[in-house]
Amino acid sequence: MAPAKVEVIAGLTGCTASIRIEAAELRQGVCQAEGAGYLTTTFPEERHKETWLDAAAIYGGRYLVGSRWAVSAQPELLTRFQPKLGGEIRELGAAAASSAAPGAS
Repeated sequence: MAPAKVEVIAGLTGCTASIRIEAAELRQGVCQAEGAGYLTTTFPEERHKETWLDAAAIYGGRYLVGSRWAVSAQPELLTRFQPKLGGEIRELGAAAASSAAPGAS
């Protein structure tokens, strides 16, 4: 099964994405909705998505995540996009990761 395209996901959210990154590991497009920018990122393989999410955890926040794609937006936009896109909302954050580390207080 081919991964969803940035343009398709963005279209479902009512946006024509401007491609920001085009690389072997990912494609990323920028959109605007109600004065807030958001990112749609697609990946050729699930492992690339998980690596990207692990790296994004240092910034924290919520992400709408599906099979080989992720949307980074304000929580209210993610909630609105989820019925159209599917996926799950994941909470990422350095606080959650560091609290699980040995010796963390």
